[in-house]
Amino acid sequence: MKIIMLGAPGAGKGTQAKQIAEKYDIPHVSTGDIFRANIKEGTALGMEAKSYMDKGALVPDELTVKILLDRVAKDDCKNGYVLDGFPRTIPQAEVLDKAVAELGETIDYAINVDVPDENIIKRMSGRRACVKCGATYHIVNVPPKTEGICDVCGEKLIVRDDDKEETVKNRLNTYHEQTQPLIDYYSNKGILKEVDGTKDMKEVFDDIVKILG
Repeated sequence: MKIIMLGAPGAGKGTQAKQIAEKYDIPHVSTGDIFRANIKEGTALGMEAKSYMDKGALVPDELTVKILLDRVAKDDCKNGYVLDGFPRTIPQAEVLDKAVAELGETIDYAINVDVPDENIIKRMSGRRACVKCGATYHIVNVPPKTEGICDVCGEKLIVRDDDKEETVKNRLNTYHEQTQPLIDYYSNKGILKEVDGTKDMKEVFDDIVKILG
């Protein structure tokens, strides 16, 4: 089962993708994770990706496609995978379709987690992260025991650059211009399924399971 997760940044598609991967025993392939690993290791690719991500811009197709196709060619993806953060543009979707078709396969579902912009801005600007141990919090949904301090290691929490309100708005603008057309693209292919991402996370997951069966 090959699944693509769609939705604006902060819609919760990553959380849902992880749960799908766990339930159906297929890899969760996140371009964000791949980029973050490169950034943490300080690779040239990571630094290049970071310069785009910090501005709320999309990482160029050439960079993204190469990493992604290498990843889904690995043995653990032979029974399927959940793609999170890719494709983000029509050209990426076309490259993916071509690569999958060459293997004699097709994408089974494109699931769109639909959340209005104003909800996303509230969600993301409330995020806090620990630079030392990587723990993440939310000032409303998952607050730390002591305000501004990491429960795990006691370090000060920060607002990551890509969670700042101005960056979030830029990312949403970019999403609407470049990524939202994918909804029509997959709808025309007959594989688009939509879920209401404003519901409780468990309800959203239950709705997805009903679709996947």
